[in-house]
Amino acid sequence: QVQLVESGGGLVQPGGSLRLSCAASGSIFSIFQMGWYRQAPGKQRELVATITSGGNTNYGDFVKGRFTISRDNAKNTVYLQMNSLKPDDTAVYFCRARSGNFYWGQGTQVTVSS
Repeated sequence: QVQLVESGGGLVQPGGSLRLSCAASGSIFSIFQMGWYRQAPGKQRELVATITSGGNTNYGDFVKGRFTISRDNAKNTVYLQMNSLKPDDTAVYFCRARSGNFYWGQGTQVTVSS
């Protein structure tokens, strides 16, 4: 089992920045990929970014260089640095860990509004 705890969400003005964190615990040795997904009201959950244990990254098309995913293996934590935020980025952001199974965090709300 893997437990994931997200933090860092909140309210930010358009053009602002936020950094999300996802701390993993439990059977972390089995994780080979971690990532962030988001879900806005009335929309399907979508990929934001993933990072493998080897450091390979993948981003959703909408990111367009605004977000950066990174990981600190010593802290078992994955980060999502989000810059140039837009109102369309408003959503609940979920952390996901992939081993032989998929594990999800509880989500953290990001609201971009003036």
